[in-house]
Order: sequence, then structure tokens, then C-alpha cells
Amino acid sequence: QVQLVESGGGKVQAGGSLRLSCAASGRTFSSNPMGWFRQAPGKEREFVATISRSGLTTYYADSVKGRFTISRDNDKNTVSLQMNSLKPEDTAIYYCAARTARVPSTRVLDYDYWGQGTQVTVSS
Repeated sequence: QVQLVESGGGKVQAGGSLRLSCAASGRTFSSNPMGWFRQAPGKEREFVATISRSGLTTYYADSVKGRFTISRDNDKNTVSLQMNSLKPEDTAIYYCAARTARVPSTRVLDYDYWGQGTQVTVSS
């Protein structure tokens, strides 16, 4: 069982930055590929970024590529999402997720554990 708790959300003006963190419980954190997803009002949950177990492989949605960076610290059981050059269209609830399979995925259905989410609001 893995429990995930996100933090770091908030309100920021367009062009600003935020750093989201996700703290994971469990001794097997390093064996879980991790992902960040987001859900805007009235829209489906969508992929943002994912990172491999070692942290050496990452994938990003085209909409955030070059602006967001995902990273992880397996000693501290945390995964982070650094978000720069934020845009109003980045406004959403951001979720941290873990999957038990060995490789990262961009699909919502491939993830087994989810945090409660943290709100990010970007004003123009």
C-alpha cells in the first residue's frame, strides 16, 4: 500500500513559478514509477509528467515541456514538480500518482495510487 500527500499548490500570476511536492509512505517507493496529472474544472484528468524508478527517465506532456520539471528523491520518498512560466491554462488540481508496474506511463488508468490533489491557480 502506498499513501501519497501533495503540497505546494497555491495562487500565482502568469509567468510565475510553483513547486509541488508529493510525500509517499511505504518502504517500496523506489520501486514505483511516479506521475503528475491534473484536472481542470469540467475536463478529464490529464497527464503532465512521469518519472522512472531511478529518476533517469522522464516524459512530459507537450503542453508543459520546457516549462515543468519532474524529479524524485528516493532517500526522502518524495517526488516534485517544478513549474515555471505558468499560464492561466495550467490552472487545475494537480495529483501525484504511483504505479506498481516497473515502467512509467502517461495513462491515468495505469496508476494504482493517488493523492488527494493540490490546487494550482494561475491568474492572467
